[in-house]
Amino acid sequence: MPLTHAFDFLSRPESTGETLPSVVIVMGGDSALRGWVVAKLMADADATVVEGAGTRWVDLKDELSTASLFSMGELRTVVVRGGDPLVKDFRAELEQHLAKPGSASRLILELEQLPGNTRLYKAAEKDHLLIGCSAPQIAMGRNTQPDLPRIRKFLIETIAPKYQTGLTEGAATALIEMLGDHLGMLDSEIARLAVHLKVGETITEPLVRDVVAGWIGKTMWEINDAAAGGNASEALRHLDKLLIGGQAPLALLPQLAWALRRLGMATAVVDQLEATGARPQPQDGLKGVAFKGRPEDFKRAESQMRQLGRDRARQLLTWLLEADLKLKGSHSAAPRDRWVLEELVCKLARR
Repeated sequence: MPLTHAFDFLSRPESTGETLPSVVIVMGGDSALRGWVVAKLMADADATVVEGAGTRWVDLKDELSTASLFSMGELRTVVVRGGDPLVKDFRAELEQHLAKPGSASRLILELEQLPGNTRLYKAAEKDHLLIGCSAPQIAMGRNTQPDLPRIRKFLIETIAPKYQTGLTEGAATALIEMLGDHLGMLDSEIARLAVHLKVGETITEPLVRDVVAGWIGKTMWEINDAAAGGNASEALRHLDKLLIGGQAPLALLPQLAWALRRLGMATAVVDQLEATGARPQPQDGLKGVAFKGRPEDFKRAESQMRQLGRDRARQLLTWLLEADLKLKGSHSAAPRDRWVLEELVCKLARR
């Protein structure tokens, strides 16, 4: 049967009486959607779950040939998680299984990708069930962009009711604007927003902009502190959260540069004072660039300057300029734009 989108499958009532075919392939780049679809397919079935990496076909074939003792005549379910390595190693065997799947078990194969020109894809599309698990797209000339009305509808009608809350169209639009079309991140934020309300109340756009914008701002402060402090692993972890959430590297760089630029300018002031014969301290440089804050803010900035060292701190302004030019030129498209920020963080790592 034709490719079914995960939104359509997940929106179906549980008691439709639909009989699933012997093979279901769940494919697409959104891991959250894949997980929800597989969970619904398994439901209360007698299921065995195996990992695609390291699984041999002979062992999987044994599982598929073993009928259930507990499902009252229903097919036993065998789920292969992360099945891309299995497809790579045993494509011919899988093609044969799709041609003659047997009557003992149902195979649910979870994949990140399956090209439409492969025999496996065509066989699944013809005789079995193929469920696509990526955010829906619409064509815009030669390019595509997220189908925002459809994503909005899914958030309002399927995701929000899971948490016994409503969701306005404005709130859904604001969530997508801030976090992108990653359904797992959107689901997590709706769950978090629901905690702020009583059961049955509705998430509104002002609540989204207050709570979610605050979280994004907090994460950016954490990135700034960790990066300038040399804790590259911590900075990269928070940076990944924002990028997964749909934040553009070009929009994040100015927020990161704002904190780093002050350290670079403070270092330049220290160099100028030394040239006059003085013996300045990092705090003198910070005062020279009108750094404002509490005493603990000064101590943190001083510590960051000492961590960077004079040689690297002198290069900060150059590095920021290079990063800006890359994001507006050679590295303007994904995934190269992400590398620019990651490279900058790594240059600041503690030695």
